[in-house]
Amino acid sequence: MRRFTQLFALFRTAVFTVFVPGVVAGYLPLLVIGRDGHSPRGWSYVGILLVAIGLLIYAWTAFDFAWIGRGTPAPIDPPRQLVVRGLYRYMRNPMYVGVLLVIMGEAVMRRSWQTVQYALAVAVMFSVLVIFLEEPLLLRQFGTAYSDYCARVPRWFPRCLPRAK
Repeated sequence: MRRFTQLFALFRTAVFTVFVPGVVAGYLPLLVIGRDGHSPRGWSYVGILLVAIGLLIYAWTAFDFAWIGRGTPAPIDPPRQLVVRGLYRYMRNPMYVGVLLVIMGEAVMRRSWQTVQYALAVAVMFSVLVIFLEEPLLLRQFGTAYSDYCARVPRWFPRCLPRAK
């Protein structure tokens, strides 16, 4: 039964990914790029690398949400278990970081200043969403386990040095 729950969570995560991150990091930037982008050359390889890293981060963390947490990134279907493994050991929001890397990679590939501005707006939106919606919900759902996790793991950027005790 657990395996079925995990597989069904993976399916729900895939559907969510198409409709939310797929639109935010795929469709909408293409609309923006269509207005000011240039044909890919030169910097394209750096942009492709950023997109690939962002997609890998998103896929890894979405998998962990479904497989370990038995939920999805969607707020209406959150993980049933707090996920603190994989990239979540180093930062609390790697999924958002992955999406932003995809958008920034698209901006670099096409040398699109408007897409950089779009990425900054998305980053602000993510920050507001995390701070005012997600974190309070996670604190209510997971209590002390989540507050201890927040005390150990930074929100956006991994620590370069171990935390002093």
